[in-house]
Amino acid sequence: MKYALVYVVAFACVCCGYVCGAEEGSKFFVINEDNDHYFKQDASLMTKQALENYIDSFADTGVTHFFMCPNGQRTSYRTSVWEAMWDDVDGKPPTDIWAVNAKKLFDDGIDPYSVWIARCRERGISPWLTMRMNDVHFVTTKGYFRNMNYWRANPQLWRVPNGAGGTWTDYAFDYSKPEVQKYSLALVRELLERYDVDGLELDWMRFCLHLTPGKSFEQRGVLTDFVRRVREIADEIGRERGRRIGICARVPAEPDVGAWLGMDAVEWAKEGLVDMLVPSCFFSSADFDMEARSWRKAGVKIPLLPALDNGVCGSRRLRRIIMDRAMYNGWIANMRYGGFSDGLYFFNLVYSPKLFAELVRADISDSALERLPRRHVLSFRDYMESPEASRRMERLPEKISSRAEFAIQCGKVPPSGEVSARVDFRDSPDFEKSVFEASLNGGKAVRAEPAAPVGKGRRGARFRFEPGSARDGVNSLKISLVSGAPQTVEWAEIDFNLK
Repeated sequence: MKYALVYVVAFACVCCGYVCGAEEGSKFFVINEDNDHYFKQDASLMTKQALENYIDSFADTGVTHFFMCPNGQRTSYRTSVWEAMWDDVDGKPPTDIWAVNAKKLFDDGIDPYSVWIARCRERGISPWLTMRMNDVHFVTTKGYFRNMNYWRANPQLWRVPNGAGGTWTDYAFDYSKPEVQKYSLALVRELLERYDVDGLELDWMRFCLHLTPGKSFEQRGVLTDFVRRVREIADEIGRERGRRIGICARVPAEPDVGAWLGMDAVEWAKEGLVDMLVPSCFFSSADFDMEARSWRKAGVKIPLLPALDNGVCGSRRLRRIIMDRAMYNGWIANMRYGGFSDGLYFFNLVYSPKLFAELVRADISDSALERLPRRHVLSFRDYMESPEASRRMERLPEKISSRAEFAIQCGKVPPSGEVSARVDFRDSPDFEKSVFEASLNGGKAVRAEPAAPVGKGRRGARFRFEPGSARDGVNSLKISLVSGAPQTVEWAEIDFNLK
């Protein structure tokens, strides 16, 4: 069906085998509690009762595991081996609400992680810690409170020593240096000795570069040896407690990419160093195309939990959109279709409290996903082995002079219901004169209409198709320019049961 976009629509902008009730047989529904999320709230919530209430808010839901992050660079508790969030910077105490609230809890004799761990056990949730292995938030901001004085005093330990780099990851610690390994292992030991948790996650995705620039693959044995030493510490403490302490690692979406970046997670799994792996995006975009098959083919047999962040886009050059419930439904359906049967892992979902409360209580079984609204977004893989490789995966933005074809993963499609595609075009003065035609797997759209665009500075259109037009797996969406000036696509998705 031909469609002339002639007006703009205004829009507003193994540890623990606890079974998840959301899907029979799925063992893991993991929530990652960001290192600063809780501490950014009102001071009245910095009490033992409020901390317990927070756990109670998602008890008796689908949540099986609570992964709590006690560090960025600095820790949110009084540490003996690193620095606390409220320690002085340049001789002055930080005034950020995170530092102030964390110190309030400390001054009141409350360790939030001890409280959360105890409450998780009371409410049938498996408590884990997740340690950020190389957080470099705002390291180029002089005197930023969350960055350690130790880091500032030792620029020779940075990936690009002595501040010669320009991006945040240039200032990350270089794990090929023994001093860095020793420093991080000290926190690993302190966390496991201090807190009686079921396991510890090594979060290698905050951030993703840990070795000498240009030598990550060559030096991958460095990180393998580090994980080996973490396993030894966990086993030592586990023997004292009479049970195994699990080790998990959050790593890139594909095994080969991880290995190229120095994270040889396949080897970690085969050697028994880790009990779970979390294939994940970095931050820019949730990855709607992850598959478990590449990991299984490589010989990984332990649980694989796909993770997403709370935003999505089609390119690092485009605006990141916060995910809504229908997008989460689409992502979950894609992960199940991609072979991830062990469970799901949600990063930064806690920053969308209403959606968080809804999703953890929702029925997300396969049968429910057939009926629910689903949005399957054309995303991109936001951390490959190099920026060049990432850009090769970025289909958007794409200029249409005649026709463009987009391959969009839709998982197992519903047997019935509405099928449509949504496309955003970059706003341009001559846009209203352009006429487009759309097809899905060869079947032409039966109706087209303006739609509120998902991003600013765009024009949106929705193309509706006959039921049965979509197919399981990857679908081909073609957008043709029938007449008018060439236009640029900045967003594309295929939707089910979305009015």
